[in-house]
Amino acid sequence: MTCHRHRKHTPLPRILAAILVTIVVACGRESREPASVGTLERDRIELIADQQEPILSIPVSEGTRVKTGDLVVALDESRLAAQLAAAQAASDEAAAQLAELIRGTRREEVEEARARLREAESAVAEAVPEFERIRALVEQGIDSRRSLERTEAALGEAQGRRDAARSLLTRLLNGATPEQLDQAKARLAGARAGADEIRLRKERLQVKAPQLAVIDALPYEVGERPAPGSTVAVLLADGAPYARVYVPAQLRPRVRSGVSATVKVEGFERAFSGRVRWVSSEAAFTPFYALTERDRGRLAYLAEVDLTEPEAESLPTGLSVEVTFEHPRARASPGDG
Repeated sequence: MTCHRHRKHTPLPRILAAILVTIVVACGRESREPASVGTLERDRIELIADQQEPILSIPVSEGTRVKTGDLVVALDESRLAAQLAAAQAASDEAAAQLAELIRGTRREEVEEARARLREAESAVAEAVPEFERIRALVEQGIDSRRSLERTEAALGEAQGRRDAARSLLTRLLNGATPEQLDQAKARLAGARAGADEIRLRKERLQVKAPQLAVIDALPYEVGERPAPGSTVAVLLADGAPYARVYVPAQLRPRVRSGVSATVKVEGFERAFSGRVRWVSSEAAFTPFYALTERDRGRLAYLAEVDLTEPEAESLPTGLSVEVTFEHPRARASPGDG
């Protein structure tokens, strides 16, 4: 747009100078690169409830600055504490059984098995002559066949008890087999894993801050029972914010991660130094406030620019910003992204 001013008796050199200035200013406005505008943001951290338990306490309030490991929300541990006690008892029992197999049989048990074997062998020694005597009587026709069958059955029973007693003594003397030890070890590992899993679930009922941050929102009150997966606290990462801006398409070729930038923040006369953290590889429709009316409807690329100065740490979130990017010293090669 050209502005004409009319004055009486204006010398020709001054008229020419005014026209030249007007042309330069107009060209400067026309050649001015489009702005990359947006807002100051901080990383949002959402803490969720893994299990549906009542909230016992919330020791912080919105706006509180918390350190790594600080308790934010405490859920009721009673149910999991009981489950953990039962799982720990099962783990102790499995450990005792494995230790018994490794230690082997006690001397008293071995002596008892030997005594039973001697008793069984004595019973067999008594049953054999009786069986031979009855068989001889049957062959002579003095005794019945039924008597021989009863005597033979008694001898077989005595021999069976002897064989069982001998097998028991052998097993006690040899100890547990490798397969039995492996089974006992597997049972112990499973019991311990179950206890560890419950212990971990119990620890997660103490919802803690994962890093330095500021409490932004606490959606629940004490006594409420949030559903599993519900957000019980929203944190904003501590430290300097970053500028979330929309880069016009004509600037995208020279805007990449690591490029230096200057960030002008609404309400501050000074500018802040920054560095591009990330820029999208896909274009997005630009929000209505990002471009002028002439440029509205064009596509732009979302980018995030870290503010690198320590003084930027105190800047509040949500302020409007305008970002200009450093011009490259050398022309980018066609292969650069």
